Amino acid sequence: MIIAGDVFDKPAPPAEAVSMFDDFLTDFARNEIPVLAVPGNHDSPERLSFGSRLMEGSGVIIAKPYNGHISPVTISDEYGEVDFWLLPFVRPADVRANLSIEDITDSDRAVRAAVEAMKIDPARRNVLAAHLFTAGAKTCDSETAVIGGSDIVGVSAFEPFCYTALGHIHSPQSPADRVRYCGSPMKYSLSELEQQKSVTVAEIGGDGGLTLSELPLVPPRELRVLRGGYEELTDKRVYDGTAVEDYLHIVLTDEDERPFAVEALRSIYPNIMKLTYDNTRTRAAADPGELPQIEKGISTYDLFAGLYKRQNGRDMSDEQADYLKSLIIRAEGGGNG
Repeated sequence: MIIAGDVFDKPAPPAEAVSMFDDFLTDFARNEIPVLAVPGNHDSPERLSFGSRLMEGSGVIIAKPYNGHISPVTISDEYGEVDFWLLPFVRPADVRANLSIEDITDSDRAVRAAVEAMKIDPARRNVLAAHLFTAGAKTCDSETAVIGGSDIVGVSAFEPFCYTALGHIHSPQSPADRVRYCGSPMKYSLSELEQQKSVTVAEIGGDGGLTLSELPLVPPRELRVLRGGYEELTDKRVYDGTAVEDYLHIVLTDEDERPFAVEALRSIYPNIMKLTYDNTRTRAAADPGELPQIEKGISTYDLFAGLYKRQNGRDMSDEQADYLKSLIIRAEGGGNG
């Protein structure tokens, strides 16, 4: 089992997450299945690799913080030995300092230098596990690349390996031959809504030939969009009880926004991740068109009424219009208060 980084989503994870990972590793160790893990950019390499020397006896290998020296983990199969190289998430400064190479200023150069320092035997079957952005990978809303592309690594950096298992991108994909992002095991943004999450299975033959397949993952809670009016979605006769516990993006179609809507809806749907509106106002805001020309001598009322219609996509109600007129009269000194 290869875990290509971002075991946790923060350097100091909560106790519940640490306990869950401990149970996960223990199950694999009991079944004598080796686990190879590298720290990702969200992990603390020092915390993640704590106790790694003790765990190695159980077949759990966690890469230590990068120090310029990476030795392979060798595992035998029916065809012989396979060398696994574990490269944690590295920044140019990490490689520059540990390899004493001054011209390393971007991730591409850093990863290539780290691979060159591995002293790989091309006559053997070699597998790389790493955590990085690679050229050709398609991102989603939950990932952000560095402006200018200084964190992107060219796929030619992986030529010495018969298979490269990458982490960092949440969408399962193969940006190049023999290079694979398995993707995240769960959906972390709405852009992943239609994705089938999976575990990638890589089979390597005796001659280094590679076959990839996927094992689908079915989460206990799905990520889905629930759309409708406020009254509809709070009517117990209407909402789908099987979706109540799912992670939800709720889209309200009411023309008038409801104060504290998310709090009220959360009493029914506890796992609301996001609430947005789709109505005349939001559609007009998404496509404002050309700015109108302000006519000379236009009244304050007409100016405000035009602004209201532009922002909301509809005219004011009679009640709103009367209230606006009364405010203008007061502001211009024509009334009391």
